Amino acid sequence: MMLSASVPNGTAFHPSTFVLLGIPGMQDQHVWIAIPFCSMYILALVGNGTILYIIITDRALHEPMYLFLCLLSITDLVLCSTTLPKMLAIFWFRSHVISYHGCLTQMFFVHAVFATESAVLLAMAFDRYVAICRPLHYTSILNAVVIGKIGLACVIRSLLFVFPFVILVERLPFCGRHIIPHTYCEHMGIAKLACASIKPNTVYGLTVALSVTGMDVVLIATSYILILQAVLRLPSKDAQFRAFSTCGAHICVILVFYIPAFFSFFTHRFGHHVPPQVHIILANLYLLVPPVLNPLVYGINTKQIRMRILDLCVKRR
Repeated sequence: MMLSASVPNGTAFHPSTFVLLGIPGMQDQHVWIAIPFCSMYILALVGNGTILYIIITDRALHEPMYLFLCLLSITDLVLCSTTLPKMLAIFWFRSHVISYHGCLTQMFFVHAVFATESAVLLAMAFDRYVAICRPLHYTSILNAVVIGKIGLACVIRSLLFVFPFVILVERLPFCGRHIIPHTYCEHMGIAKLACASIKPNTVYGLTVALSVTGMDVVLIATSYILILQAVLRLPSKDAQFRAFSTCGAHICVILVFYIPAFFSFFTHRFGHHVPPQVHIILANLYLLVPPVLNPLVYGINTKQIRMRILDLCVKRR
């Protein structure tokens, strides 16, 4: 009630502000819940920042695999930064209010950057497929120009598919409803406040999830199946073990990225019996855990980057 009273009245069609409750039923624990989230955010910033610095400053690492890793680190930094600062402000400073347009902007970036990262993971799976299954044609297939076009295509595709979310929300009347039981603004979380039919929002959201993100998952899985088939044909057991170890780590990170995301997405539509606390915590983890793990799995697990990190540590001493 206090939150509601502190918000200025908007129009009957669109409220001037929204209120983000945080995690409903756990408001008393917000201060403590913020500590692990803040720690993970710092790790994500340091890890991805280090990967970017090493790749940008070392010309020997200006190769396809590392350029894709650069793209991944950039999307990771943007992905976790779209939600974590506001979430920490809610948990520590009780800054629950967000403007209507600020909420739509956050929603747009959350979905657009998630879709971009999904496309980048697909591009990286394709890179590994070409490197292992077509090694003689690797540099001719994936040159700097092609990588630039792939990166641009990842961003443009995301913008084209996510921008309609903004239009679909703008057409909805809210009739004074402005309290969102979440830590950040997402498409269905906002749409559910509307006092009109949200069927177009639901249908379009499902279409994008299944045809875009779902297709990325299918193609990534296909790439790794072909990679594993090629690895099994390697004569050296040691080479097989190293390849399986690398692919296994990649697959684990990909699962951590997609499973909570799809869980959150389908819970909005079908998971009426899922506790809101579980839904919201998982919805935050899929935006934060991959940015923390990706520098470890894709970066430090790579010999050249690991050596550069050691060199930096020795120089600082």
